[in-house]
Amino acid sequence: MTELIAEGDDVYLYLDQKRTYLVKVEAEKSFHTHKGYIQLGDLIGKEYGTQIASSMDIVFVAMKPTLRDYIFKSSRRTQISYPKDISLIIMFSGISSGSRVVEAGTGTGALTSAIAHYVKPAGKVYTYEVRQEFQKNAQKNLERAHLLDYVELKEGDVTQGIEETDLDAIILDMATPWLVIPHAYKALKGSGVLVSFSPTIDQVVKVVESLEDHCFMCIDTVETFIRFMQVARGKTRPQTVMTGHTGYITFARKSLPAPPVPED
Repeated sequence: MTELIAEGDDVYLYLDQKRTYLVKVEAEKSFHTHKGYIQLGDLIGKEYGTQIASSMDIVFVAMKPTLRDYIFKSSRRTQISYPKDISLIIMFSGISSGSRVVEAGTGTGALTSAIAHYVKPAGKVYTYEVRQEFQKNAQKNLERAHLLDYVELKEGDVTQGIEETDLDAIILDMATPWLVIPHAYKALKGSGVLVSFSPTIDQVVKVVESLEDHCFMCIDTVETFIRFMQVARGKTRPQTVMTGHTGYITFARKSLPAPPVPED
């Protein structure tokens, strides 16, 4: 069924690979760029994918925003998580609609948005952040992505404990994740997944040692790279600029203790 743009909808205005804009459609508003202005009201009732000319007759395309668009256009006070890492975190965590997930810390809410997108409509993300200014910024980004209903923002330090129990997954993006491992073991359901994102290998070693000490199994650590291609007949090659190292991702699953050996 064809989806039409309505007043109040978000559109992703595409000019070229380097110039894109996420804007809300309002009947009486215009959006100004260095390539002229666009009357946003002219988009109302049009199909997503419609081309629209600016006041300088430069053509833009009005796309329906994806999760990736919301993440890259989020308001940033901290470094965002990159899609190359987010996609692997989501896949390895095993979360789906109905999953209950704890995340720490919230940061910009980029990873929070991705988790919420996959656990909705029946699941919930409980995201902990110690810095109130980050939490307020993340709330705005989640509202803009229409995902706040599936998230509970919590001000707190998970190194001191996790309030939720029977969780499907715990996802950590913080400076001292190894201090959370004992609390994570108690909060996860059996076979639940823990994911830890760390920028340095020293952090990874401490996390893995703590996981091994607390009856976690299936422990793996990976690093991801993605390289875009410049495609043109006769001169196709990898792009010279790429996002290199961002961090190491450690995955593990909770194993229940072995049953006691019966006495003779």
